Amino acid sequence: MKLITSSLVALALAVSVPAFADTVVLPRPSPNAKLTQNVGVTDITVEYSSPGVKGRKIWGELQKWGEVWRAGANAATKVTFSQDVTVGGTKVPAGSYAFFVIPNKKGPWTLILNKDANQAGAFAYKKEQDIVRVDVKPKTIPLRERLAYVFSDFTEDAANLDLEWEKVRLSLPIKLNTDAQVKANIEGIKADDVDSLNAAANYERSMKKNNDEAIALADKSLKVKENWRALFEKAQALQAKGDTKAAYPLMQTAEKLAKEANAPGFFQGEIAKALKEWKH
Repeated sequence: MKLITSSLVALALAVSVPAFADTVVLPRPSPNAKLTQNVGVTDITVEYSSPGVKGRKIWGELQKWGEVWRAGANAATKVTFSQDVTVGGTKVPAGSYAFFVIPNKKGPWTLILNKDANQAGAFAYKKEQDIVRVDVKPKTIPLRERLAYVFSDFTEDAANLDLEWEKVRLSLPIKLNTDAQVKANIEGIKADDVDSLNAAANYERSMKKNNDEAIALADKSLKVKENWRALFEKAQALQAKGDTKAAYPLMQTAEKLAKEANAPGFFQGEIAKALKEWKH
């Protein structure tokens, strides 16, 4: 009887208590991280594990001079581009790549994008799979305990992906094809897509200062139907070109239609402000 009872207790414990590894959550020695930055119309994503310095000598000891390093911990660091880009003068198609670094005791360090994006560290690294190599000069920074990636100095057309660890910063220069991609996007707008035409008119006017193109896009929108947003964009572009006389009545109509459509308060405020300023 005791044997049966003991067996039942053991069975109950085995069923009710999950394996230890499945229940406990502990800090990782090198935490996972994922960072995405939109630059122009391109998303750039970096996935990595973040080791700590932990009082160790990093360069030349933990990471040997002249050896390929996974630019993080655990699996190789992965960089993904949603659109074609240019890195170090080399065209890089949209997709994912492993990112490696070769630290050098003297001279520039080498940054690498490798076609085999899913690697277990640098153990299976093959140079023939490299799509681009860029030599950069390491910069000295205040101590950063944990390795991190940041995007710096980015515009619509370019960005630096910076690796920072210990007292070193390495910058991967990335150039984008934003103008060509935006042009293709605008050319692809359907003739009756009023919202997209208006958004494109705003982009050309407010960001590119291309008032003639903004007027042309607003006119395409107005050809579909009279709407306050197209009138607003066209009036702003005309006024920027110095033709306030033509802009004013368009903005008056935009005000009327915006009120009827219960347009967002920001735009109604901008319309009222413009009419007040342009009246004089």
